[in-house]
Amino acid sequence: MARKQGAVSRASEGARRATGDARAAGVGGKGRFSAGRKREAVLRLLGGASLEELSRELGVTGARLSQWRESFLDGGTQNLKSHVVEAVDDGDRQKLQAKVGELTMEIELLYKKVEILEGGRPLATRRSRR
Repeated sequence: MARKQGAVSRASEGARRATGDARAAGVGGKGRFSAGRKREAVLRLLGGASLEELSRELGVTGARLSQWRESFLDGGTQNLKSHVVEAVDDGDRQKLQAKVGELTMEIELLYKKVEILEGGRPLATRRSRR
C-alpha cells in the first residue's frame, strides 16, 4: 500500500511540474500563503524591501505581491473610517422589500380612488384665505 501511495504522489508531482503548477506542488516548501505570511511579506515591502527580490525569494509574482499590498492598505483604510455601515441580513432585507411592496400597492390604490372620486375632472383649485 505504501509503495502504491508513493507512486501516486510522484506521478501527481510530475504532472504538476509538467503543467507548470509549481505553487500547488509546494516547491521549496512555499505552497499556499496564509494570511500571516502575506501580512509579513507586505510589511517587508512597506519597510522598504525590493519588490523584485521579495518576489524571487517567496516564489510569487510582483503583481501578486502588489495585489496583497493594495488589499492590505485598503483593509486598513476601511478600518480607519469612523462611520461603519451595518450590513442588512437576508431576513431584514426580505421584510423591507415586503413593506415597500405593500406601500407601493397602497399608493396605487389611493391614486385609483382619487381618480374615481374626481369623476374625470381635476380637483377644484382652492383660493388662499388672505
